[in-house]
Amino acid sequence: MSSLNILSGGAAQGLVGSLVSDFRSRTGFEIAGEFGAVGVMADKLRKGAPADIVILTAALLARLTEEKLIVAATIADIGEVETALAVRTGEPLATANDAAALRRVLQESDAIYVPDTKTSTAGIHVANVLQQLGIANEVADRLKVFPNGATAMRELAASKARRPIGCTQSTEIISTKGVTLSGSLPPGCELATTYTAAVAAAAAHPQQAQELIALLTGAGQQEQRQRAGFISGRG
Repeated sequence: MSSLNILSGGAAQGLVGSLVSDFRSRTGFEIAGEFGAVGVMADKLRKGAPADIVILTAALLARLTEEKLIVAATIADIGEVETALAVRTGEPLATANDAAALRRVLQESDAIYVPDTKTSTAGIHVANVLQQLGIANEVADRLKVFPNGATAMRELAASKARRPIGCTQSTEIISTKGVTLSGSLPPGCELATTYTAAVAAAAAHPQQAQELIALLTGAGQQEQRQRAGFISGRG
């Protein structure tokens, strides 16, 4: 069976996974490829990794379009994803209604699980928030940094720390067994990122890529997007 090659930010992995069976029945294609930090995925595309469809932040896709690596006419927003807090399933939720409360939550945690702080959307944001809160140096030795949010959340689920916490995009928290979405980041520290899909300029299967984009963004999948953690989108 033929496969559609995807390069995608980890935020969309759960949603794409939920559509594999429907996509297969419509096209006869499987979905193959990679999910990870958006900066890493963009660089893979730039270096010639095979890709039919790309799902990244809207800002990053705009840059790739300028680089002629994306078919501009195919760009479609999937929706917004919040960066949020996570705890191990079964533990008390950690909530923060303002910056002071978030500072306390992070200070009281003995391990903070996050995605790559240089190449992932959520990781870069977490690093900036720690600076903003004035605790970057204080918690530096507690940061547990992993290549992407999905890996960070799996590690949080398996953590033996006394009071660990995670911070990544809500979609990655929702799709990981053993962790629970604990709450949004408070005003002034929040981040909602728009994720966008498009056909790659060098796509071997552009028609099937367009079919997957239609599935990801269509009105019929609105409830599925919401369950996966997308808070808005076309359709």
